[in-house]
Amino acid sequence: MAAAKIELTQILLNAQSADASLRQAAEEQLRQLQEGSYATFLGELCTELASNDKPPESRRLAGLVLKNALDAKDEARRQALVASWVALPADAKGHIKQLLVSTLGSGSRDASVPSAQVIAKVASIEVPRQEWPDLISVLLGKMQQAQASQGGAAAASHLVQAILECLGFVCEEIGPGSLEQEEVNSVLTAVVQGMRKEEQDNAVRLAATRALNNALEFAQTNFENEMERNYIMQVVCEACVCSDVEVRKVAFQCLDSIAISYYEQLPRYISNIFELTLRAVREDVPEVGQQALEFWCSVCEEESEINRDIDEGDSDVVMHKFIAQALPGLVPLLLETLVKQEEGQEEDDGSWNISTAGATCLGLVANTVGDAVVDQVMQFVQENVMKTDWRSREAGTMAFGSILDGPSTAKLVPIVNSAIPFLMEFLTNPHPMVKDTTAWTLGRMFEFMQGVEGSIINSSNLNSILERLLVAMKDKPNVAEKICWAIQNLATGFEDDASSPMAPFFQTICQALLTAAEREDAADTRLRSSAYEALNEVVRCSNDDTLPLVQQLVSVMLQKLALTFQLQVTSNDAREKQAELQGLLCGVLQVLIQKLAENEDSKPGLIGCSDELMKCFLGVFQCQSASVHEEAMLAIGSLADAIGKDFGKYVQAFVPYLEVGLKNFQEYQVCSVTVGVVGDVCRALEEQVAPFCDRIVFQLLQDLQSNELHRSVKPLILSCFGDIALAIGVEFEKYLVYTMGMLQSASALAATAHVGDEEAIEYVNLLRIGIFEAY
Repeated sequence: MAAAKIELTQILLNAQSADASLRQAAEEQLRQLQEGSYATFLGELCTELASNDKPPESRRLAGLVLKNALDAKDEARRQALVASWVALPADAKGHIKQLLVSTLGSGSRDASVPSAQVIAKVASIEVPRQEWPDLISVLLGKMQQAQASQGGAAAASHLVQAILECLGFVCEEIGPGSLEQEEVNSVLTAVVQGMRKEEQDNAVRLAATRALNNALEFAQTNFENEMERNYIMQVVCEACVCSDVEVRKVAFQCLDSIAISYYEQLPRYISNIFELTLRAVREDVPEVGQQALEFWCSVCEEESEINRDIDEGDSDVVMHKFIAQALPGLVPLLLETLVKQEEGQEEDDGSWNISTAGATCLGLVANTVGDAVVDQVMQFVQENVMKTDWRSREAGTMAFGSILDGPSTAKLVPIVNSAIPFLMEFLTNPHPMVKDTTAWTLGRMFEFMQGVEGSIINSSNLNSILERLLVAMKDKPNVAEKICWAIQNLATGFEDDASSPMAPFFQTICQALLTAAEREDAADTRLRSSAYEALNEVVRCSNDDTLPLVQQLVSVMLQKLALTFQLQVTSNDAREKQAELQGLLCGVLQVLIQKLAENEDSKPGLIGCSDELMKCFLGVFQCQSASVHEEAMLAIGSLADAIGKDFGKYVQAFVPYLEVGLKNFQEYQVCSVTVGVVGDVCRALEEQVAPFCDRIVFQLLQDLQSNELHRSVKPLILSCFGDIALAIGVEFEKYLVYTMGMLQSASALAATAHVGDEEAIEYVNLLRIGIFEAY
């Protein structure tokens, strides 16, 4: 390792080289060093990070490698890394922690920031185990020393900033119950001190504000104390008008977090917060204004949840009705933002600016207060859709679309009926953003208003509306995609209508959707997937009159799927596009199979094409894509369910792919779907599946014992044992000794599991359901 010590700097630099061979060799060397001696490897990385004479590039990467040596996204990998750290000798851990803390005082942020992040990772392991009891006191002690020092003001300020950042990272990594209240008090005191308007260094103030945002979850006791709460709110509100943009932005993030965690304590501060948000939206830079709106979005979500609790009979919840009280000032503010669009934003679904933020907030307001918002917004809509400039027309349409979820049907139906003419006209507006927003609004209108009493679309107006929609489907991909979504929602609205007025247009709609999916520009946008998703819903919600056409669609989709096997796949990008298309086609075929299976008269036709279906599905398995594997597996499950024992002739060829799916621990969703398909096949074949059960049960038992497989799959496996037992009857006896042992172990786990959060509670409940279903 002595040689490795000399070479580590160069290895870290090589790992960032543009030369792929150098980079790969360096990455392999780092891997070997970590596997050789974990303690020495971490120590050498810390030394690299702490050494001021090392290049900033190597110090930065040393910090990143350190983080990755302590934590990972994959749960099994993370647990292994935690175990490796816990197993280190105490003196080795102490030396590493000492180096990390001392590096906070480095003059370089290339070292201090990574060091703070690594300290937080170590804290996430040690603090809950009470193995680093003096962490907070050590950090605050160094801060106090820096603040008390007479010389080196810049260095002292840098250290204070680094420690505040470290405290923020630590609070982000550990749970609220991990710190004693005295430690929480000390952290909050230090953080609030750094946030004060008297602090001259905005970098310190920013670090403190970020730290507070992460520490708010710990401050329950402090927020119950009026004096402490007042002081925290005072410094947060003062930070909202700081001269530094980033400080203002993070301060509004704090207000957002406070709205979520401490809604009940907000009444005293809400007027001041409204004024701050009003000023930020109207006068500040857009990113601060957008963050200010997030506060009101969170208040909406809190009050909507409280409304649901009240509807369910919970009389103990506190409801302040902030949104209802703020309507006279808040709604005009939100409507102002709608005319601040950015050119071209319709082409990017992820576009986020003050206009889209305002529309989102307006939608949440409507969902929270319902009818109370309608008249105020409709005045704006009526004024703006009559104007000739595109900004006003788009803003009016966006405002209308934003309030369709929340208000009562009685309030909206007459308004929506009167809006249909201008919406149809706007589908041909020369400005692309007006068309895009109109298509979105129609989708919302069909989603929330169709299928309710007083439906807005019926046999009298459906023909003319569909004509306009199908023409608009030929527009730019972003518009066409939203039209597909609108048709999808329209079909859903007629789902329970045996004499659906959409039936006469079924073939025309399906052809238009298939044409949209085949457009040259569809593959590079969401249009293709939107078109096939809409086709699925149109088929699913169709009535028996369309079954002959559904049967024809099976042949059409099989031809399209067969053509994908002939595509020239010469790159990863081409392989991904092939996989995406195959997945979409398998999804459509699954829906077609399910639709035909609903009617006994159409089953013979389905059985007649089952050979071709299985041939294509098994061909898809040759592709290595997990998403395609999943879609093909689901389609096969539907086919087995539809044709019953006629599926038996395919099992010999299919079981190897079942085994591959059950072994796919990395893409656990594929494994989960495969477990479900095992159940489908068992129910379809009953005793005919017995010859294949040794292989299937063996792999299911392997899955249950694996630490690599995501735990969400395991309750499904327990339930699957029940499906197998029902299918093969007494033949299951030879598996009882193994499966009963697994069920007993699962029962013991469910009975003794510590459920500390909603995710854990949900898992234990799923485990119990799986056990009950198996028995």
